[in-house]
Amino acid sequence: MRTTSLFILLTLSLLCHAHGGGNYEHSDMLASMKPGDKAALLMVHFGTTHDDTRTLTIDAINTKTQAAFPELKFQEAYTSRIIIRRLKERGITKLTPLDAMLKLRSEGYTHLIVQSTNIIDGVEMESLRRDVESVLPFFKDIRVGTPLLYSVEDAEKVVSILGSRYNAPAQSKKVAKEHFVLVGHGTYTPSTAIYSQMDYMLKANGLPNFHVGTIEGYPTFETMLAQLKATKAKQVTLVPFMFVAGEHAKNDIAGEWKEALEKEGYTVNTHLEGLGQVPEIQEIFISHIRFGLKHRILDIMTKKAAYAAGKDVE
Repeated sequence: MRTTSLFILLTLSLLCHAHGGGNYEHSDMLASMKPGDKAALLMVHFGTTHDDTRTLTIDAINTKTQAAFPELKFQEAYTSRIIIRRLKERGITKLTPLDAMLKLRSEGYTHLIVQSTNIIDGVEMESLRRDVESVLPFFKDIRVGTPLLYSVEDAEKVVSILGSRYNAPAQSKKVAKEHFVLVGHGTYTPSTAIYSQMDYMLKANGLPNFHVGTIEGYPTFETMLAQLKATKAKQVTLVPFMFVAGEHAKNDIAGEWKEALEKEGYTVNTHLEGLGQVPEIQEIFISHIRFGLKHRILDIMTKKAAYAAGKDVE
């Protein structure tokens, strides 16, 4: 038992070190609180109107984080205004991040850690950070956790998780020619490059039968198709590279992408499992919360001022 506990502690310390790099300094948020202060955890999701995948992904990680951080008041928010509107029409109320933070402040919460279930550091994270900036004066401390794929270490973990989850079972069944296509949402900003990084890292880690494509970014469907042709693939399984398996998974992936690949002569299967259903992926998000509670991001201008003064900032 003692050995197991030591292993867990060492693992967590390595996660914190790897995740932090040179952009963070040690700062224990909860330890800094004064009498009367109150801390909360705000979990932020893009959201979905599909009840089935919400139960398996968003609701699942909400339950898991509440169990992991019982000392924190739990609050949820959605960022998609379209989804919020559609759910409201069904009698389901979801707050925006801004409304959720103002609600927590009205309830007397002074310290807040915000964790999204975004996959990349794209426009949704930019929007979230702007909301946080607008309420900074109302809190003593607000920290924003990073998305799933923030550091190289994050990406390496996801590569290992997906390889074990999909490739190993296929190989055990001797389906050697099965290829997996991870389909992400994509974005129009430079952060779409993370999908190419994932494609590269999958192959660099011994998974040449894994390919990444995006619906609204790069790599494109055509890019992914060229890889399938180059490897002479015959059987393809499409997997959402998204937190939930909702609208895009059911319409774009299981619909348009599957049909397009079948027209190219491939035998196509779909495995509509959102990343949020994978326990190991959920744990990465939880590790980001743990890290955020113990570390604070260093402002770049503070670092530059220290460099100018001849100091080294760790």
